[in-house]
Amino acid sequence: MTPSPERRGELLGIAADVFAEQGYNATTVRKIADAAGMLAGSLYYHFDSKESMLEEILRTFLTELWDGYDSVLSAPLGPRETLEALVTESFREIDRHRSAVAIYQKESKHLVTQTRFEYLVESQQRFEKAWLSTLERGVTEGAFRADLDIRLAYRFVRDTVWVAASWYRPGGGHSPEEIARQYLSMVLDGIAVRT
Repeated sequence: MTPSPERRGELLGIAADVFAEQGYNATTVRKIADAAGMLAGSLYYHFDSKESMLEEILRTFLTELWDGYDSVLSAPLGPRETLEALVTESFREIDRHRSAVAIYQKESKHLVTQTRFEYLVESQQRFEKAWLSTLERGVTEGAFRADLDIRLAYRFVRDTVWVAASWYRPGGGHSPEEIARQYLSMVLDGIAVRT
């Protein structure tokens, strides 16, 4: 009998929450099974190891992230619109995969040293290239200030967007699109009253 995709997805969601709360090294199969209300041996019916669970969690998140990013990057948008769409897509991914984002932020530096997770390095490089090229294009085309420190702007935007996973709760008072709109308003237009 093959486990249903719904049950598998439910178990991965529980595992993601446990990994995000306790950290990869502190998480055991038993802890995940306890959180799922099942015996550890029963969890092995669905997954062969905690590593395979974590890999599936991260790959699912990154696949969906890149599907969204690639759609944005291939669209005929100006640099400001591209930046806005990338930020919005990022907040949508935080909404869909909050625990996976938290795991990625906390654990990727350690995980990339393992052969199984080397794909994280390629994803990090693609991510940096996408954002830096958008900012560079914006400066070149006059959409962003000529004196913009592109690498500093990239780091600021990257870190301030993705840290939202630490406080954002899906189903809260603001949709990901509303958070993106507020964020972009502050970053692109500032918070001071216009005179």
